Amino acid sequence: MPGRNEGADAHHPGVRHEESPRRRHLAAPVLDPAAGPPAGPITDPASALGACRTLEEPEVLLCPTCSTPLANGTHRDATDRPDRADGGTDRLLAALRASESRFRAAFCDAVIGMALIDPEDRIIEVNPAFAGLIGRGVGELVRTHLHEIIDPEGMPDRLFAELVHGERERFRVEKQLKHREGHEVWSKVTVSLIRDGAGQPLYTLALVEDITEQRRLGDRLEYQALHDPLTRLPNRASFFERLDAACLAATEDPAPGPAAGASRRVGVCYLDLDGFAAINEALGHHIGDQLLIAVATRLRRGFDGHDTHLVARMGGDEFAVLVTDSLGSEQLTELADRILELLERPFDVAGHRLVITASVGVVERSVHETTPTDLVKDADATLYWSKADGRARWTLYDPDRGAHQLTRQLLATALRPALERGEFTIEYQPLVGLADGAVHGAEALVRWRHPRYGTLSPDRFIPLAEESGAIVPLGKWVLEESCRQARQWLTEFPDTETFVSVNLAARQIWDSDIVADVARALDHTGLPARLLQLEITESALLGPGGRPLQALQALADMGVRIAIDDFGTGYSNLAYLSRLPVHVLKLDGTFIEGFRDPAPAERPGLPAFGSRRSDADEQIVGAMVQLAHTLGLTVTAEGIESAAQAERLRLTGCDTAQGWYFARPGEAALVAAILREGRPALDGR
Repeated sequence: MPGRNEGADAHHPGVRHEESPRRRHLAAPVLDPAAGPPAGPITDPASALGACRTLEEPEVLLCPTCSTPLANGTHRDATDRPDRADGGTDRLLAALRASESRFRAAFCDAVIGMALIDPEDRIIEVNPAFAGLIGRGVGELVRTHLHEIIDPEGMPDRLFAELVHGERERFRVEKQLKHREGHEVWSKVTVSLIRDGAGQPLYTLALVEDITEQRRLGDRLEYQALHDPLTRLPNRASFFERLDAACLAATEDPAPGPAAGASRRVGVCYLDLDGFAAINEALGHHIGDQLLIAVATRLRRGFDGHDTHLVARMGGDEFAVLVTDSLGSEQLTELADRILELLERPFDVAGHRLVITASVGVVERSVHETTPTDLVKDADATLYWSKADGRARWTLYDPDRGAHQLTRQLLATALRPALERGEFTIEYQPLVGLADGAVHGAEALVRWRHPRYGTLSPDRFIPLAEESGAIVPLGKWVLEESCRQARQWLTEFPDTETFVSVNLAARQIWDSDIVADVARALDHTGLPARLLQLEITESALLGPGGRPLQALQALADMGVRIAIDDFGTGYSNLAYLSRLPVHVLKLDGTFIEGFRDPAPAERPGLPAFGSRRSDADEQIVGAMVQLAHTLGLTVTAEGIESAAQAERLRLTGCDTAQGWYFARPGEAALVAAILREGRPALDGR
């Protein structure tokens, strides 16, 4: 309907559309006959957008208003009238001009750089955004070769070849563009293919977006991810990245030259500052941080110029020096000496002169024999060996020591499950009176029937149990089982009143209510308190705080006997003996070793050094026995292996003894058999 839709008759079946001369060339626009010649290159917008027909197909035209195919520039029907043909042509030209204008505005005003490129990689046309991106004018870029703007190095040749051959429609890549002022501009480039009417590749269109700031931000984030913010050294992640790369490169590329075929080697010096926690606590963390910065600076400067050496902060006060192409363990130990030397000089930090040392763990091996994780794990373990050996030194990894450490760790991990599975058992060693030869009691000694390592003695796992805290549930089990067994002996041999002696760890006092545990065990088993003896070492008994003393006093008030184990090897504070709730002193076996020699009367002539020691041990034991008796305590000796030792101890006044001379530790039935016979068979086994 006229007036309802302006230009509607432009696509009416009776309207004639004239063929546009612009189809003669892709870059030739539709011209107004009165407009004069065009100025400058003008790109066909539809062609540049990859969505139009080309000059090779002029006979197939579309109406710009209704997209109807035109035959010889027209579409007609029976209602066509010659007087309407000129009006249709004018409307067609106007529509084409509007289309050209829209594209020109989109192309020129786009904030993303755009460039149309010919098959020889020369620029046909660019928009102002592209030119401004590299600091040039639009006109000077026309006919410029693409390689003058984009470095061809690193271009995806395969993808580009697939694009120009029509096997790919587009690809994206991040590239650096060359700015007029000489610096590089990081850009995200999307290259699309423009085809002709037959579908063959004709031009390429590049869309370019400035991502320089994003790249800078990414670089900053990557630096922060791989560097310690305090010391600016590479961090743990960077260390492992470098180590992984070294191991991977060595696997893929064997050593060149004479060593071809031989495996490359890698080494680590893992160091920890000695006493750093004390500096933090005494002077504050801000001083500790400045000290870490000073240490990092000294280490970094000490290894400048070594491309195969990486100094990293692993966390806290731990650092590491990685050697990615090691020449052997000797090189790494020399490196460890160099580290200790660098840290010898005092550090002047915020008005404080600080002296710091380091313990260093050294590991060096072939990359084919290890993994990055195992290498660092062993270096960390070796570091703590160095601390245990005295600090301010380096220690080289020892596979045998490492295997022992691994076994310890496996045992520590398996302790609690082993208790649940019933792998522990108790053996008993008789405590024999030296005056009458009768069995007065028995010490309970726990054993671990390990499915892999066999029967383990207490010294193999009790320290681990104390470290891990498993000693608390294990100690409760031993206490209750021992009380139950002593109750059975009392039931079977009521006249003997044989007591049971149970070792007590200091952690059982600190981490558990030992008084309640003992009361519960006595109540459950029905054992009188006087038949339970608890052994505790001097170091645990006289440690800091008053809790052990309070607990032992409560136990003594219940009627439980308290014995100090290994007396003479701990604090040996004799002033405590008059105030402690103690009933028995158990002399350490080192005092009994001198009793293995013959008695003084059997050694004619001048005494040798060994005999002088034997005499001294005998005098010391005699003095301790007299002191104990004066304080109302009894004395037990451990480690008796012969009749001569037993006799000499009896002469000192020692009350009871235990050892292989009387009986080896064994099942509860062994003690029952001895009680039944009245005395042990003294065969000196």
